[in-house]
Amino acid sequence: MLSVEDWAEIRRLHRAEGMPIKVIARTLGIARNTVRAALAADGPPRYERTPTGSAVDAFEPRIREQLRAVPTMPATVIAERVGWTRGLTVFTERVRELRPAYLPPDPASRTMYEAGELAQFDFWFPPIELPVGYGQSRPPKQLPVMTTVSGYSRFAGATLIPSREAPDLYAGWWRLLSEQLLAVPRTLVWDGEGAVGRWRARAPELTGACQGFRGVLGAAVYICKPADPEAKGMLERFHDYLERSFLPGRTFTGPTDFNTQLAGFLLKANARRMRVLGCRPDDRVGADRAAMLALPPVPPEVGWRATTRLPRDHYIRLDSNDYSVHPSVIGRRVEVHADLQRVWVTCEGTVVADHARVWAWHQTITDFEHAVAAKLLRRGRADLLRPIPELPTGQQVEVRSLDTYDAAFGLDDQLDELDGQLDGTVG
Repeated sequence: MLSVEDWAEIRRLHRAEGMPIKVIARTLGIARNTVRAALAADGPPRYERTPTGSAVDAFEPRIREQLRAVPTMPATVIAERVGWTRGLTVFTERVRELRPAYLPPDPASRTMYEAGELAQFDFWFPPIELPVGYGQSRPPKQLPVMTTVSGYSRFAGATLIPSREAPDLYAGWWRLLSEQLLAVPRTLVWDGEGAVGRWRARAPELTGACQGFRGVLGAAVYICKPADPEAKGMLERFHDYLERSFLPGRTFTGPTDFNTQLAGFLLKANARRMRVLGCRPDDRVGADRAAMLALPPVPPEVGWRATTRLPRDHYIRLDSNDYSVHPSVIGRRVEVHADLQRVWVTCEGTVVADHARVWAWHQTITDFEHAVAAKLLRRGRADLLRPIPELPTGQQVEVRSLDTYDAAFGLDDQLDELDGQLDGTVG
């Protein structure tokens, strides 16, 4: 067989040097017909083995009959029905080649997102232990990081929140929208989170809190079907990216430090070029936000809200922790508020307690001013309830007005009301 090198040389001699066929044949020591064949060929010579056939060829008509009847019939069943008794490797390969001719075309769909159309939300649980103060630390399952990815720009956001309870979930949700996305996608996609909604009777059902939240935003909320991880593939890839690129080599002193480092990482992540986009998320997020809904002028009410009557020990409980309240409002109705960072209490619009939220569990947090006020109240109450001894006849003792004590303790009318309540209790 003529080598590729000789074939190339023949063509060069004939086309470049103008050498006749007879001279080329004599120079290279080959037949003139070989030279003519090389000049007439469109490409270099290739060795092609003559097909020898296969044992499956004789069974092919019957294989086609079975596929024509049932295109999805397994190759093992076809082999049994056509009487094939040899190895299955060659037979299965032939069935694989023939099957597409009997199946209807099944083109894959490409998911396309319009600007501002949707964003996916879910929770990521980093596989670490995070210190939360008071000698405690939280394991991975108790570290919910709420994440989001916009469909059009692939802009990603994330924040660590104290719990998956509805008040914390909606506070974290609003933080992602108002501080990171800076707009509201027209559709918010969730994966069956209990505080948001779930599928019931083959239909999605949103919770009352979610209906109120999305009503303020003016957006739709879509709940993914159960066992459908592909519906939120963008977030799954983002979670994997966080575990491979954010966590390795990092240490955290607490939740605040975790969120600070995470925010810095997201700035770099959204500035990296993505192959699927051909650009950076930061290059497309402007158009994405322009097509989203604007943030509502009045933000939704998120976080913890509760109304209670302050007991005598002047502490309120939130998420297993007790926070002190100024004792001057004992027995009165107070409103308890909490977000992701603070816990505060108001009474008739006046703030009577303000604490940083503690992530540790079963702790008692006391404000020094509240402790001093409670001590003074107890001392003043004891003086007021102490009996006055009888005096000798003719001796005069000045009786000081109670207003003097009220002014000294800075309690005024509040102490009068408290005295009345406690007198009723003692009586």
